[in-house]
Amino acid sequence: MKEDAQQILKLFDDGDRALIAADVTELERIYAEDYIQYDESGHASTRQDLIRHLTSSAIRFLSMTSTGRQVRFLRDDVAMVHGSENDEIEREGQRTIVRYVYSDVVMKRGEKWQIVASQLAKPVISSEK
Repeated sequence: MKEDAQQILKLFDDGDRALIAADVTELERIYAEDYIQYDESGHASTRQDLIRHLTSSAIRFLSMTSTGRQVRFLRDDVAMVHGSENDEIEREGQRTIVRYVYSDVVMKRGEKWQIVASQLAKPVISSEK
């Protein structure tokens, strides 16, 4: 499992770089053809949607900082990856920082791991009284 966990963490690091570079070949390797993502508002996106937004420059990832990334195996060929992100993006000419927590499902298909599903949520900032 340790080798698989290392492969999964590398997959996510590669994914961050591919998103910043809008590298379609890498994105198609990393995200499964049947990939689905639900954002914090419940909107669903596919791998094709992601690639289209990146290649049309509708959205650009300028930087990505992931923290707390952890892998939890559910079976030998299925794992959950969760953590948080602080990303600098550009959308419609406006630069913003987006912060979210995520849970991703990865599956080993053949000999390679791929991200098959993602759920994003806005982090809750609590204030103690």
